[in-house]
Amino acid sequence: MSVPPTLAYLPELPRRKDWRIGVVGAGFIVADCHLVAYRQAGLNPVAIASRTPARAREVAARHGLPKVHETLAGLLADESLEVLDIGVPPHEQFGVVREAVRYAKRLKGILCQKPLGANYAQARELVRLCEDAGLTLAVNQNMRYDQAVRAAKDLLGRGLLGEPVLATLELRAIPHWMPWQAEQGWCTLRIMSIHHLDTFRFWFGDPARVYASVRPDPRTRFAHSDGICLYILEYENGLRATAWDDVWTGPAREGCAGEIGIRWRIEGLDGLALGTVGWPKYPERAPSTLDYACKAYPGWQRPRWEEVWFPDAFAGPMAELLCALESGRAPASLSGRDNLKTMALVDACYKSAAERRAVELAEIEEGK
Repeated sequence: MSVPPTLAYLPELPRRKDWRIGVVGAGFIVADCHLVAYRQAGLNPVAIASRTPARAREVAARHGLPKVHETLAGLLADESLEVLDIGVPPHEQFGVVREAVRYAKRLKGILCQKPLGANYAQARELVRLCEDAGLTLAVNQNMRYDQAVRAAKDLLGRGLLGEPVLATLELRAIPHWMPWQAEQGWCTLRIMSIHHLDTFRFWFGDPARVYASVRPDPRTRFAHSDGICLYILEYENGLRATAWDDVWTGPAREGCAGEIGIRWRIEGLDGLALGTVGWPKYPERAPSTLDYACKAYPGWQRPRWEEVWFPDAFAGPMAELLCALESGRAPASLSGRDNLKTMALVDACYKSAAERRAVELAEIEEGK
């Protein structure tokens, strides 16, 4: 019997690792994920600015960044910088990009956070700003660089599972909501589910329509509709992809034993893949897993890795942007233009839940 293939799961790194990166923001994602992963990968963040300069100085000292700018304007005016890494809340991101495009003659590329905007329309305008300025834009949909998610993509690309029939993802976890979410009224769909919707797109391409059903999370105190979220993606070829995003999980913080985790499953005509995602155990290093069996290799195959999503996978989106700058092409999978499809899918979920019907992606893209 032949030996199962070694699945590709690591990001491609740029040939030149000394691209000079300026960082906007100094919160958890920047301090504990971006900068940790960049240093591990040998990338070159050199400057930082935050709305709280003292926090920026603290993060710079922790990660060895030589420059701290007191303001965003000071950072953008730094002529040594080539790439911008934006790590601010989504409702602040548009304003940062609007200022950054003024420096497009010097800046080469921008990495934005997900969600790319407050809604699809704002994301589309942000993409237009960057394209008109000639700036290469990538979006930090970092679940695409989770090791098991990436290996599953390789498995699908090799055809070992055959034509996909059904994909499911089940999240049972209690996120830490940020204070700014109370102001926006967003909860799960735009912050958590966006990862899963984008991963389904990464694995299978764009669905034709989505049906979503939501209810508030009993634990979350600020006003919201999208707490517990269920949705089904319908593909024209018959594939169905569905997720249950449960941020309640039962009274696990109210005196009851809990069961926390994320599991996913892909069923194809020729094989089956089962996976877990390790991030709910963060800060413990818990690698995601992949088990698969297929007609070509009937027994269970269980490749394992030492890398974890948080923080190791965060090198992937920045590396993809830098590789794009070196090649002169759009980012391989995380371009701003591509991410508009994910943003449209999120808005389609909100519309579907509000109107209690399936919503075509075209309705959002055409502004219907």
